[in-house]
Amino acid sequence: MENKGEYFIAINEVSKRLDVPAHTLRYWEKQFPGAIRPVTGAGNRRYYRADTVEKIETIKSLLYDKGMTIAGVKKILHNGSFGDEIKTVHKQPKNMVAPKKTELDEFEKNDIDIAIKLLNQAKMFLD
Repeated sequence: MENKGEYFIAINEVSKRLDVPAHTLRYWEKQFPGAIRPVTGAGNRRYYRADTVEKIETIKSLLYDKGMTIAGVKKILHNGSFGDEIKTVHKQPKNMVAPKKTELDEFEKNDIDIAIKLLNQAKMFLD
């Protein structure tokens, strides 16, 4: 994450950067109070430190990319291996895009042919 020069980052900025709604960030604060502790400014606005944003990014990766539950992430936080997860998440290249398939493989073509036959049979049955 390119926020090394920023000391405090507003919740709306973190929300945009990580593509996570602000209400989700507030919910995660309640679920992971040891890991996510924002600083509150005037009007109770939330601001995050750069290291907290890295933790949030790791939590997001564990929940969304690895399919873990909140209880599973809590367990990682509790057993002390969260630092390893942070390193793993931040080693991964950003914005990786899967290569586009130019042709359907034979298995997919057969599935499509079978689906078309079934749809034609259903159409004949309904007519």
